[in-house]
Amino acid sequence: MLNLERRDLDLKVSMKSKNNKSLKLKNPLVTASGTCGNGKELAEFFDINQLGAFTTKGITVKSQSGNKTPRIAETSAGILNSIGLENPGVDSFITDILPETKDYTLPILANISGYSKQDFITLAEKLEGKEELSGIEVNLSCPNIKGGGMVFGTDSEKVFEITKKVREIYSGYIIVKLTPNITNITETALAAEEAGADAAAMINTLSAMKIDIDRQKPLLANTFGGLSGPAVKPVAVKMVYDCYKKLNIPILGLGGVRSGADVIEFMLAGATSVGIGTVNMIEPSAGLRIIKEIEDYMLKHQIQNLSSIIGAAH
Repeated sequence: MLNLERRDLDLKVSMKSKNNKSLKLKNPLVTASGTCGNGKELAEFFDINQLGAFTTKGITVKSQSGNKTPRIAETSAGILNSIGLENPGVDSFITDILPETKDYTLPILANISGYSKQDFITLAEKLEGKEELSGIEVNLSCPNIKGGGMVFGTDSEKVFEITKKVREIYSGYIIVKLTPNITNITETALAAEEAGADAAAMINTLSAMKIDIDRQKPLLANTFGGLSGPAVKPVAVKMVYDCYKKLNIPILGLGGVRSGADVIEFMLAGATSVGIGTVNMIEPSAGLRIIKEIEDYMLKHQIQNLSSIIGAAH
């Protein structure tokens, strides 16, 4: 029987696609887009190079001021957000934000969002060949923008079409982020894979709303928003589980992760890497605690290589 100590543990995972592209991570933790800025915001609290990978806040072709306020609301088991892709635009991202990422040694992923197929084409063209990036996350699932976003993500034909166009232009690693607001997520996941995606990320937020009972009106200015946090985790785990045996590309699982146990659950369901999002807003250094909790689980169960548990619940 093994008698492993912490120094013996191997938390590395490799997100190897059928396109022979690989994203190698020192551990499975990937920041979820939009929850911790573009790196320096989270880096004020700890060395983010200790994470597996970092995903930037979503970027669009032109600068966006976002939705009107109020655009965040608390719920009993998470938060609703309707930020609306506030960002400086891709040109400012390239000139002002990308250079700052040279201080980091972990893989940097740029999340891209669009209101049309042409937007995604433009973004892919502008980011192609940027050495600071290890890949892009194509957001086909944002529930709180008018046009684009989730409108694309609920249609497997549109998922295929946009992913294929991006694949023709962008030679690096491509992750397609999928919406849970659909009857069968395996259809859009398979469409993304067939079109050339290297990995699928699931899930983005669930479309939801909250009503101010005193004003008797929707609380969010945009009426609807995206629900994230602990409430969505069981939904996300099921969708990862559903897709694992049907896909031949790795899965980035995310939704409501707060602990090492949550990460393990996603990996047992079939995720190779796992996103941490809402928890960063209430506990910026949560990633370090979660890594330790993963190690504790590995020691308890005498698991030397974390990657050995991927999909083990099937």
